[in-house]
Amino acid sequence: MKLLLTIFMLLIALGLAPFAWDWRSPFLVDMRPWLLKGLIAAPVILILGQICLLLVSRRDQRLLRVLSALGLAAALAVVTTTLILEARFHWVRHQVLQTDPKELEKVGRHLIVGYHDLAEVRELVKHRAIAGVFVTSRNVNRKTVAEIRQEIRSLQNERQQQGLPRLWIATDQEGGIVSRLSPPLTRLPALSEIVELHPNADKLQQAVREFGANQGRELADIGVNLNFAPVVDVNHQIVNPDDYYSRIYQRAISCDPAIVAQVASWYCAALEEAGVRCTLKHFPGLGRVFEDTHLNHASLSTPLAELTNTDLLPFRIVLQGSAAFTMLGHVRLTAVDSERPVSLSAPVIAGMLRGEWKHDGVLITDNFSMLAVYRSAAGIDNGSIEALNAGVDLILISYDPDQYYRVMYALLQANRQGRLTREALERSDQRLARAIESVRR
Repeated sequence: MKLLLTIFMLLIALGLAPFAWDWRSPFLVDMRPWLLKGLIAAPVILILGQICLLLVSRRDQRLLRVLSALGLAAALAVVTTTLILEARFHWVRHQVLQTDPKELEKVGRHLIVGYHDLAEVRELVKHRAIAGVFVTSRNVNRKTVAEIRQEIRSLQNERQQQGLPRLWIATDQEGGIVSRLSPPLTRLPALSEIVELHPNADKLQQAVREFGANQGRELADIGVNLNFAPVVDVNHQIVNPDDYYSRIYQRAISCDPAIVAQVASWYCAALEEAGVRCTLKHFPGLGRVFEDTHLNHASLSTPLAELTNTDLLPFRIVLQGSAAFTMLGHVRLTAVDSERPVSLSAPVIAGMLRGEWKHDGVLITDNFSMLAVYRSAAGIDNGSIEALNAGVDLILISYDPDQYYRVMYALLQANRQGRLTREALERSDQRLARAIESVRR
């Protein structure tokens, strides 16, 4: 009986080990408070149990004593790893918040962060440590329009008192299944539904413009000035039953690149008239991609010549006639760079977008907490440095706000060591200054 109990406790300790090593990853963010408690309490109980077994075991019970010692070591490793990771997080956070606000502002103007706690994001604004805030369903749940408007206004008031440009207040309000602020804002259909309902081009234009105008007015009314829409990925009807988040086949405007480009142009124009900047996503197009970059690495292996006439077409057309932001996806565009996600790839960003396309608009990454970046060779730390050096203007950390401190710490260190390219940051600062000034107050 003692032997079975010893083996059982050893297996529990070994089972906890992977969680102890990875419990601060973005994929466990919703479980993190419970994991912290469990990864401390459970090993402590196991340690006490193994000590008791060692004390009552006879010296001739060698196997039992060896297994107890192994279980004790495993449990100690679990609780030690957990506490080290927690201590390191708080140390990094402290280092960031103790940094001179002028230095923080220089780097922080390139970061947009989501939040769970309004007080914490208010602290970041107070320290001049971010360029913007991502607002989603968890931030507006059970709140009225007036309450949300007041919260956003309080952040902008703090910013105004600092004499700094307004914050980017961003959200995901595409319509359809991605309507993060509905309720309390009106739940509108997906743009693809509007396309299906209006085969006549003139009526379609009117319907899309009304959609964009209504959505823009509601967003502007609460203080949102940046919407992560429209989705201009061309719909190739790729369905992955394990794709729980991207689901491009349900969000894409059309299978026809020309229709996608036209509808997106009308939508962006209407949104901009309301004082809200639109965002084309997810460059270079995820319509052909089977994997979900939230949870997996993914590659887009289609020849560039074919992509130019299909998936890339809406981006080029809309960008020629609007001031839209472009959101960079985390897929690898293998025809240009087979090693890095697009969101931090110098060959794609500096070479293709900034170079060949001569694009001088704002580039923002998709959420850097996604596995395709977090588990990439560069990781979220070095990946953020590579992204800014390549010509990215804004790094989005929306899902797991704790990752902000890790990214900011890495960027601060890189800036002090001269590993952030001054010319790239200066050009980015100019783009961001033009963009925020052009958005209606």
